[in-house]
Amino acid sequence: MPKTLITLFLLSNFAYAQVDIELPELGDRVSGAISEAEVELLSQQFLQQVYSQAALIVDPIIQEYSELLLYRLSETSLVNDRNFTVILIDDSSLNAFAAPGGIVGINGGLFLNADNESQFASVLCHELAHLSQRHFQRNVLRSQDRNLASALILVSSIAIAIATNNPGAFIAGPAFLQQQSLRYSRAFEREADRFGFENCVASGYDPKAMGEMFENMAALRRFYGDNIPEFLLTHPISSTRVSDAFNAADQLGDIGGIRNSLNYKLIKSRLEADYEDLPINAMRVFENKVLNNSNIQNIYGYSRALSLNGRFEESLLQINELLDIYPKNLILNTTKVEILRESKKYEEALILVNEQLEISPKNYPLTIEKARVLRGLEKTIAAEEILRDTLLRRNLDPSLWFLLSEIQKDNLNVAGYHQSRAEYFILLGQNERALNELQFALKLSQDNFQTFEIIMIKINNLREKLNKRI
Repeated sequence: MPKTLITLFLLSNFAYAQVDIELPELGDRVSGAISEAEVELLSQQFLQQVYSQAALIVDPIIQEYSELLLYRLSETSLVNDRNFTVILIDDSSLNAFAAPGGIVGINGGLFLNADNESQFASVLCHELAHLSQRHFQRNVLRSQDRNLASALILVSSIAIAIATNNPGAFIAGPAFLQQQSLRYSRAFEREADRFGFENCVASGYDPKAMGEMFENMAALRRFYGDNIPEFLLTHPISSTRVSDAFNAADQLGDIGGIRNSLNYKLIKSRLEADYEDLPINAMRVFENKVLNNSNIQNIYGYSRALSLNGRFEESLLQINELLDIYPKNLILNTTKVEILRESKKYEEALILVNEQLEISPKNYPLTIEKARVLRGLEKTIAAEEILRDTLLRRNLDPSLWFLLSEIQKDNLNVAGYHQSRAEYFILLGQNERALNELQFALKLSQDNFQTFEIIMIKINNLREKLNKRI
């Protein structure tokens, strides 16, 4: 079952109480509270903390789905800078959060607890509203302590709370955090509800979705009984909030809207299989589901469960059944490539992934699958080239740098391995380890002047950062 729900101003899953606080108007005062350069620094600090301490979902299929949906929702939002970083937290508890610099985090548990895509989208719209209304900056403006160092402590506390699923890490932050954040975040939550609802409807989703999602959260709260986590006690899901959401939907009349999508059904069942305690349990659960209702979602989940148990031939039978109905679906085709690769049918996997990339050039999940297939075929130079090209567009993704380093190790590209590991550690904020990797790479690059100079520049930059920290 889901673990502790973290309900914070930034880590919001819609909790608020009935309060009437006059909100500041957006303008120069808010911009002056914290500069864009400071927002960028806070964003970097936040990402480093989460990347280094949190368990992340490293699944290009789920990543691609989440990013595409968020960008589509942002088109009807009030967010000006749509340069997002989407983080998938490997945690079965229901949570999502927004942080400075366009960071949006999604727990795996959000997929488990949102019954359909419209409910899931309502949560993302809420988080986009936090960004568009600059709630972090406004919280700083309200506080008595506007020192950048205090803001960095705040962001670090929040990141650690996410990484460890421990709200106490947030509570233990600086005094202004405790005094100001809870007081004003409740009003911000109401504002995010309002703007999020408008965005969700403008994006074409069913207006009832937000109220339904609140009901799911209220039911989850009741599940805890007398052992309600502290942050659910201090940030209750009120009945008024649920009714307000439904009233807003009723005022629009029966306008319909998107309820669900095939891709959401596939992603949800994929994670449901992944989050079973044991692979064998996942297989039994979905086998029973298919016996009771052989719908697309259950068949895909069963295929995933079979694959997790190493029963690849049976898994392929299920996927092929779905592909007969939806031959052009990218998630299904990518999943088939994945199963073929895991069953070591590399040649067959390569043919299929190339066919799909002809239709969808540079598609992220397919591209990563192709790199992994080529690695299985021991064509590591070609695999490395594909990843380097992908990193031109995703150079802030630590999982890609790690995968590249592993492929370079297979290819006996030792200098490249150390350079890629350095990039990986830099993104995790582990600069000492990055420096060690670069020093190894430097020794191996004596005969390559250009590479030697590039590494030296990085070493000097890291040393400068480390010296400033002392």
